[in-house]
Order: sequence, then structure tokens, then C-alpha cells
Amino acid sequence: MAALTRFLNPKTLAKPPGYTYVVETTGPGRTVYIAGQLGLDLDNKLVGGPGDFRAQCAKAFENLGFALVAVGATFRDVVKINNYLVDMAHIGIFREVRDQFLNTKAPPASTTVAISQLARPGALFEVEAIAVMPTRVVVPAAKKASKNKKTSKKKRR
Repeated sequence: MAALTRFLNPKTLAKPPGYTYVVETTGPGRTVYIAGQLGLDLDNKLVGGPGDFRAQCAKAFENLGFALVAVGATFRDVVKINNYLVDMAHIGIFREVRDQFLNTKAPPASTTVAISQLARPGALFEVEAIAVMPTRVVVPAAKKASKNKKTSKKKRR
């Protein structure tokens, strides 16, 4: 049974632009925490030229997608993101890029803050996420081996 997820924007709060105020999950499920992703390529170099916020932001979300895929998740499983911008003047570009990746009908809860700098010199943006997914069904190795023996005995008869 998968976790149930509910996205809420209480009518007592102003409608948020591109995110949800409250995301509630109930039931069995897996919670996945993904560390902050930067706009780095496989050579661990920042993408785009110096100051290219759009390139770094898009690559950071792409890298977040790769991290999600590693556990069998998609952007639809993301329930919370935290975003860090070195310059809040880029908030519009951030929103454009974010909306290309995230579910815009039921967007995750989100916090965006401006900071003086990131740990990586020259980095302009970082995104981290929490995803909730159905519980993974794991069949113990002993049961798999037993099942395979029964199947091969039936085939021999």
C-alpha cells in the first residue's frame, strides 16, 4: 500500500506562486531525503559561464532528477524542496526553471532563501528535496531461491 499524499493551500492564506503550503503524507511509504544539488556536470564543474544562473539552476534540477531516479522516484514524488539563491534578483528565472521540472498541478511545499554564498565558489543556486514513495516490496533471497526451485521442478514434470 502506498502512502497517501494530500496537497493543501488553506483558504486562510494567500495563494502561493508555484508551490503548496502544506503537504501531508499518511500510510506506509518510503521517505527519501536528497542533499543539495548544484549546477555541476560529471567533471564536477559548474555549467554555463560565470554568472549564468539559468544554466546552473536547470542543471541543479536535472541533477535532482538523476538522484530521484536512483531510488525509483520521479519529480511527482517530491513533497518538499528547499532552494538557495545567491541573488534574489534571479527569483523569476528560478520559478521558470522549477516549473519545467515539478508538478505544477500539485507542486511540493517549498522554501526559497537568499544567502551570501554557497559552499562551492561561483555556485549561484542549490536545491534539496524530500520525496515520499510507496513502500518497496523486497523478496528475501531465500524465498526467491525456493520459488525458483519450485518453478524448475514443475517444468521438469
